[in-house]
Amino acid sequence: MTDRKPCRVCNFTRQKSYGLVVPSLDELKTKGSESLGFSPAGPVSVVLEDDGTIVEDQAYFLCLPLNTKFMLLHERETWSPVRRMDGGTAWMARDSLVLDADTVDASSAIAPWWSLAQQLKQDLSSIILMSEAELQTLVDAPCPELASALGFKEKKAEDLQQTLQGVLDRREEERQSKELLQLYLKAAEKEEGQQEASSQASQEGAVEVEVDGMEVDSASGFISRTLMVLKGKTSPETRLSTEDLQMVVTRRVEAMEQVLGWDRTRTSALLQACEAELTGRLQQVQAVQSIRSNAQLDSGVHSAEEAAETPPQGSN
Repeated sequence: MTDRKPCRVCNFTRQKSYGLVVPSLDELKTKGSESLGFSPAGPVSVVLEDDGTIVEDQAYFLCLPLNTKFMLLHERETWSPVRRMDGGTAWMARDSLVLDADTVDASSAIAPWWSLAQQLKQDLSSIILMSEAELQTLVDAPCPELASALGFKEKKAEDLQQTLQGVLDRREEERQSKELLQLYLKAAEKEEGQQEASSQASQEGAVEVEVDGMEVDSASGFISRTLMVLKGKTSPETRLSTEDLQMVVTRRVEAMEQVLGWDRTRTSALLQACEAELTGRLQQVQAVQSIRSNAQLDSGVHSAEEAAETPPQGSN
């Protein structure tokens, strides 16, 4: 019994602590593992509880004072210093890890729109910096819960969601417009290449004269580019100038049949489309002129009224 040494053992969380009397370091590991509920087959290491010094030498173990407190570490456990939080003891350190994990789990359970709502609550102008996905998240949020998170009335939260949906709609329209513009530019480049190829082909066998820098087909009287547009473009009436449209419309169907080499039905349809396009353009011109005339008339009336209201200089 004189060789037996009283000591204390605890696990790495310090929640469990036992007093033992053992003669050796190996006995400390064996009895300590049994007391702490460790697996007999698992590796166990011994460290000093207060500073984490590893104890592996039997002689060192015997030199330590009586009632020294050891910490037994099982498998991947590591020593950590004592942490005191809110008057508690170090065993709460492990619980803090559990609490942190619980906090992460709880935060993951919170609806994704909650943090966005808090951001809006602090600064409503932050809406302009939000991505479309974030805006859609707020739009899809339950209106009563969103109102509660923002501190709004439910009607105000509903109006906010409608505003956010409007922002999304405008962004979608802008994106679609940009995509359409890109497609148009690509198509224009492709058609320009086709125009050059068809222009070279149409030049073969055609008798042309040059007037004011433009090539005119002597047989039809049309500019070569106009003929190319009429023959090779879809909706050619939208691509011709007003003068070209007037020239096409004044021609008869029989004459245009010979110029284009088409049948009567196709030629008639083209002339009707050109006539409708020309009428629409003339109406637009008339509308603009009418607006300008009304604006000038209003300006004149306003000037006359101001002149009538201004008394002549020198009058009392």
